[in-house]
Amino acid sequence: MANLEKHSYFWVFCLFSVKPQKPLMVMEYWSGWFDTWGEHHHVFHAEDMLAVVAEILERGVSINLYMFHGGTNFGFVNGAMDFGTYKPQVTSYDYDAPLSEAGDCTIKYHLLRNLFSQYHSEPLPEVPLPQERVAYQTVLTQQHISLWDSLQFTDKPYQSERPVNMENLPVNDNNGQSSGYTLYETTISRGGTLSSQNNIRDRALVFVDGQFVGCLDYKCHEVTLPEAEAHRTLALLVENCGRVNYGKALDNQRKGIVGDIVLNHTPLRGFTTFCLDLKPSFIKRLSNSCQWKTDSQSPSVPGFLQARLCVDGPPKDTFIKLPGWGKGVVFVNEQNLGRYWIIGPQHFLYLPGPWLRRGENQITVFEEQKTDGKIVFSENPDHGKTIDVYKMPFCTLL
Repeated sequence: MANLEKHSYFWVFCLFSVKPQKPLMVMEYWSGWFDTWGEHHHVFHAEDMLAVVAEILERGVSINLYMFHGGTNFGFVNGAMDFGTYKPQVTSYDYDAPLSEAGDCTIKYHLLRNLFSQYHSEPLPEVPLPQERVAYQTVLTQQHISLWDSLQFTDKPYQSERPVNMENLPVNDNNGQSSGYTLYETTISRGGTLSSQNNIRDRALVFVDGQFVGCLDYKCHEVTLPEAEAHRTLALLVENCGRVNYGKALDNQRKGIVGDIVLNHTPLRGFTTFCLDLKPSFIKRLSNSCQWKTDSQSPSVPGFLQARLCVDGPPKDTFIKLPGWGKGVVFVNEQNLGRYWIIGPQHFLYLPGPWLRRGENQITVFEEQKTDGKIVFSENPDHGKTIDVYKMPFCTLL
């Protein structure tokens, strides 16, 4: 029996051996699996799934499908898994479910519907017609503002001798920062080896006087800083990539910088910290500012870029694609749509029609690495390369 099937039946038969007269139910039968950045999109083939579900029902066991309808980790609400290696989940929670993230009836849905109809005495209702989707015309970014110029629209920065983690910052009525980015700045007078000592949660872009010099994360703990004689500003833009919701590392989930950062074996001191949780209030202040640049020069990254999408008629569902971009977050009419990252597997963001309005719509993108200024729309998603969940090691499913 395949790994996924073993997991599905195991607890049911354990219960049956203890209480044979009690009703049985598979409480969480996986229709697919979630995706993590940098890996493949997980699929569970419809025919394989149908055979297992049919056997469960034939044995008189009830079943709950997880997921029956795929979803979306809008904004910063994606989780992460950790079985010794931290892996943040992507924005899409399509899960290869019978009903897709956008509400499409998949082959899985129709096969399951036919199977379930055998256990129903009356004909099932008609399947609803699919929602109409639109591939809007490609739009170009028209304005841009660097991250450094945008800091004036954040709350007052916090001064501290040592770095303070995200949750303990005196922001949001002293409730701390829960998600997004945090920018830490300090002054250095020399170059050398900058070591995170694994105190970055979860990923930091490192800048010296606004120039990118490297990235620190769970795999890379050191960056070499260039030598110079004058005092310079060292900045670390730290991203909370998502808290662990599956795995062994469910405790101690502080984010930001959680301990000392060391330059040539000496801990850095004297930090100025900016909260960049990118809430709608910040995006609104930023959008209404007069600091945006419209010149033809390449926009400074990291930074914010803005475009306008004109919708004629009632808004329809669509998918945003950013093929020439690197990594960042998309905001539609000041609401956080979610994260994107060139490493995939996800190469789209699902944009529901209700997020749009007839007429002009504002699209703001926070980009960390690179951009070609083009925002593309499609009627269909692009989940990237796929892998069958049957090929996953059994230990990762428990």
